[in-house]
Amino acid sequence: MSQTLNASTLLAVPLAPLVGSALAGLFGTRFAGNQLGRRVCHSLTILGVLIAFLISASTLWSVIQDGARFNETLYTWMVVGSLKMEVGFMVDGLTAMMMCVVTFVSLMVHIYTIGYMAEDEGYNRFFAYISLFTFSMLMLVMSNNLLQLFFGWEAVGLVSYLLIGFWFNKPSAIFANMKAFLVNRVGDFGFILGIGLIAAFTDTLNYTEVFAKMPALATTLFPGTDWLLVTVTGIALFVGAMGKSAQFPLHVWLPDSMEGPTPISALIHAATMVTAGIFMVARMSPLFELSDAALNFILVIGAITALFMGFLGIIQNDIKRVVAYSTLSQLGYMTVALGASAYSVAVFHLMTHAFFKALLFLGAGSVIMGMHHNQDIRWMGGVRKFMPITWITSLLGSLALIGTPFFSGFYSKDSIIEAVAESHLPGAGFAYFAVICGVFVTAFYSFRMYFLVFHGAPRHHLNPDAHHDDHHGHGHHDAQPHESPAVVTIPLILLAIPSVVIGFMTMGGMLFGTFFDGAIVVDATRHHAMTELAEAFHGPVAMALHGFTTLPFYLALAGVVVAYYCYMINPRVPEACRRIFSWIYQLLENKYYMDWINENILARLARLLGTGLWKGGDQALIDGAVVNGSWRLVGVVSAIARHLQSGYLYHYAGVMLLGIFVLMTWFVWLNP
Repeated sequence: MSQTLNASTLLAVPLAPLVGSALAGLFGTRFAGNQLGRRVCHSLTILGVLIAFLISASTLWSVIQDGARFNETLYTWMVVGSLKMEVGFMVDGLTAMMMCVVTFVSLMVHIYTIGYMAEDEGYNRFFAYISLFTFSMLMLVMSNNLLQLFFGWEAVGLVSYLLIGFWFNKPSAIFANMKAFLVNRVGDFGFILGIGLIAAFTDTLNYTEVFAKMPALATTLFPGTDWLLVTVTGIALFVGAMGKSAQFPLHVWLPDSMEGPTPISALIHAATMVTAGIFMVARMSPLFELSDAALNFILVIGAITALFMGFLGIIQNDIKRVVAYSTLSQLGYMTVALGASAYSVAVFHLMTHAFFKALLFLGAGSVIMGMHHNQDIRWMGGVRKFMPITWITSLLGSLALIGTPFFSGFYSKDSIIEAVAESHLPGAGFAYFAVICGVFVTAFYSFRMYFLVFHGAPRHHLNPDAHHDDHHGHGHHDAQPHESPAVVTIPLILLAIPSVVIGFMTMGGMLFGTFFDGAIVVDATRHHAMTELAEAFHGPVAMALHGFTTLPFYLALAGVVVAYYCYMINPRVPEACRRIFSWIYQLLENKYYMDWINENILARLARLLGTGLWKGGDQALIDGAVVNGSWRLVGVVSAIARHLQSGYLYHYAGVMLLGIFVLMTWFVWLNP
C-alpha cells in the first residue's frame, strides 16, 4: 500500500547541508572573522550531510518496502497568468535512489577532505563549498517542476566554478573554471529553450501536468517547420545535458576541471554535476519516448563520446586526467542507454559508476598524497608495497570499471551493450560498435594506469621535477611513499564495498522490478530493448557466469593483457607505437584539436559577431537611432512647434480657420 512521505522531513534533506555550508562559509572564514575553527567547520558540514544521508536512506527504504511516494508543492513563488512558479518535491524510486547516491558519496568526500586538505589554508572555505554543492544537487534531483530543476542545474554549475578555481592563485585553475562556466552556458542556452517551449505549449512547469499533456502534443508541429514539437523540445533539452554531462562536443571543460582539488573531482565526476544531464533525460522520458529522432540524436552523441573520449585516456600521464577521461567515456555509455530507451539501465549505470568512480578518484588522490603530490604516473611504480589499502581498493574500482563479472560495473555496463544491440534506431549499429570497442579501450587505459602506479620498480626518485617542495607543504617528492591516514582510507573501503556488490544486489529490482514505476516511462511497443533484456535475465548469478563467455569479457581481458605486456613486460612497445603512429598520437595529444577550434575559430567568430552587435546594434541602432535619435527628433519637433506658439491672437485664429478649411476639404473629398 502506497504511503505519503512527510514534507518537513524531506525538507531537512537539502536544508541540512545548506545550514552547514552557511555556518562554515560565514563564521569559518575571514568574512565573519574566522570565529569557527577547522574542527568545528568540518564537523558541522559533515553532520549536515550525514543527516541528509540518513533521511535519504530512510526514504529509500520506505519507497522500496511500502511504495511510499511524495509529490507536493511546498511554496508558490510567483504566478504569471495561469503559469505557476513553485518550489516542491517529487520523491519516487528515481529520486530516492539519487538522494542516497548523492548524499553517500558526498559524505565520503567530506570525510576524505579532512585528510586531503589538512594543510590547505582554504580548508573551511572548501568544506562550505562542497556542502553547498550537495545542497544544489539535492534540490535538482528532488524537484517536481522544471523551474526548481533549472535552479539546481545552475546552482551546481556556479558552485563547480568556485571549486574548480578553488586555488585561485593558479592561472591554470582560473582558466579551467572559466572554461567550465562558459561551455556550460552554451548547453544551458539549449536547456532553457527547451523549458521555454514546454512552458509555452503546456502552460505549466510541473512534471506531472507536463507529462499529462505530452500525448496531445505528440503530433504537434513546431511552428514554421515540419519538425515535431517534441523532437525540437527534446533536442533542446538534451543540448543542456550535453553541457552538464560533458557530451561531445561540449565535453572540453571536464578534463581541465582536474585543476581543482581531488575531492571535488570525485564529487563533480561521480555522483553530482555530470550525472545531472542523465537524470534529467530519464526524468523527462515521457517526452523523449515520443520522438525517435531525438532518441537517435542522443544515441549517436553518446556513442561518439563513449569511444573517442576513451581513446584520449590512453595517452594521459596525469593520474587524475586518466580517470577524468574514463568519466567522459562512461557518461557516453549512459547516454547511449538513454538513446536506446533503456532509461533504467542508464540510471543503474549512473548509480554503480558513482561508487567505483568516486573510489578511483579518491584512490588517485590517496596516491597523490602518498607520492607527495606527484601526479605523473610515469614516475610512480611499486606503490602497492607502500600503500596496501589504496592499492586493493583501487584494484577493486578498476575491476568494476572494466566490467568484470560479479562486480557492479559488469551488470550495468553489460546491460547497456545488450540494450543497444536490441535497439532498432538508425544509429544503433554505430553505437553498438562504439560501446563494444570501448570495452577494450577502457580496460587498456585503466590497467595501464594501474600497472604503472602500483606495480614494477619504484620510479619516484627518478622524477626530474621531484627535488623541490610542493605548494601543499608535504616536503620533497623523492621521499618514501606512505599510506594515507584513516580519514582517507576509511572512505576508500566504504566505497569499495558497493563498487563490488551493489550491482548484484539491486539489478533485478531496478531493471526488471517495479522500482522505477511511475518515474520512468517506456513505450514497449516501439522501443522493446528492456523487454528483450527482461526475457534474457535469469538472475545476477546466471548473468555473471554467462558473462565469462561473452565478447565484452574477452575484449576486457585482452585490454588488461595488452596493458600488462606493454607496460610490465616490454615497455619498448608503446614507444615504438608512438613513433610509427605519430600522427595519431599527435591527434590524441591535441584532443582532436577541439580546444584549438574553440579558441581560434568559434571564439573569433563569436568576437566578430559580438563586435558587430556592439557597433551596429548597441552603438548605431540603440544608442544612435533610438536613444540619441529620439531626443534629436524631440528637439526638432519642439523647435518647429515653438514657432507656432507666438502669443498673438490673430495667429491662433488663422490656424483655427486653416484647420477648419482642411477638415472641410477632407470630408468633401471623402464624400463627393
